[in-house]
Amino acid sequence: MDESGLGATVHAEEALLGLLLPFWQLVIGAVVLVVLVLSVGRLARRGRSRMTTALLVTAAVIAGFTALGVLLEG
Repeated sequence: MDESGLGATVHAEEALLGLLLPFWQLVIGAVVLVVLVLSVGRLARRGRSRMTTALLVTAAVIAGFTALGVLLEG
């Protein structure tokens, strides 16, 4: 069979999407990092007790997302 027809176009589109996907992940990661740094700075200015509560909530959210990811993966 010849691969030069419609199949080649589909492969090219998939390759282009494969190249763009890491870029969007990088953009999303950068935005999350900026928001995280800003919110940690704000929490640090508000005091120690709020910082402790925020860390506990963040740890619970991370554990929840991890458990959900493991459950949905299998």
